[in-house]
Amino acid sequence: MHVALIGIGRVGQATAFALAHEHYIDELTLVDLSPKLAWAVGEEMRHARVGMHSPIEVNAFENASEITSADIIIVAAGQPAKAGMGRRLLVAANAKIIKSLAETIVPRNPQARYVIVTNPVDAMATLFKKTSKANYVISSGCHLDTLRFRAEIAKHFKVPLNHVEGYVAGEHGDNDVYLWSTTKVSGLSLDEYSREKNRIVDKEDIINEVHENTEAILGKLGGTMYGPATSFRQIVRSIALNTNSLISVGTPYKTPEIPEPVHISVPLKLGMSLGPSIEHELTTQEKKGLQEAAKAVYNTYEIARESST
Repeated sequence: MHVALIGIGRVGQATAFALAHEHYIDELTLVDLSPKLAWAVGEEMRHARVGMHSPIEVNAFENASEITSADIIIVAAGQPAKAGMGRRLLVAANAKIIKSLAETIVPRNPQARYVIVTNPVDAMATLFKKTSKANYVISSGCHLDTLRFRAEIAKHFKVPLNHVEGYVAGEHGDNDVYLWSTTKVSGLSLDEYSREKNRIVDKEDIINEVHENTEAILGKLGGTMYGPATSFRQIVRSIALNTNSLISVGTPYKTPEIPEPVHISVPLKLGMSLGPSIEHELTTQEKKGLQEAAKAVYNTYEIARESST
């Protein structure tokens, strides 16, 4: 399995290290236009792989056009989000990068599956797919939000992390949709578990905690690393091993209010193919949230499309 990673910044480096532990990957290609950056990261990983007993082959390039015959390509290139900086402010700069990559790498890797993680991720994935016409393009979407959500639920009820289920959908950004109907603790619905433990659940407080904690991390560290890297690794693993795990990633979604599909997240079975999703199981209010998210992403996508020309 050949996985390529474009963009070796803070998150890209953490993602590369996480992927180096994956037994099914025998070739990992790192690409960054910064001179010698991909090489330096590749060399440090070569040293680390001795202790990891990892036989993976690592390539390092400065031009994405050198990627060939990749099975999965993760696109992380672009300007990262910073504390207090809305993802949509990243649109103009990152749209040009995404369009250029879509035109460059897809003809050389026609069978690859593409995972877009550049922010604003849903609009960028939409632009990448529209530009490239590639069959399989997803955004990392709300999988990271889902992990953060579960972590806060576990903290609230003081239970192990693996006792919590639940998903976030919609836009990876302001129009995220917390799917409370999917949330379970120790196998019980949130309401059932709350009654059993005689605990009051303030849903808005939990949502605020997710957002505030993320902003606090950005403010202190200047960016996130391990959460995104882990979420991307789970996405790659589900595709590569065809596990059909239920993951909330962004795929094309159409509503009557927008003229064309855009990427938003709905939990779906993720593997070599996509779907089905669990949209039919959601509440009316949650479905309405998805529609609002699609409209918001479309507006951002329009800006991206105009900025990339």
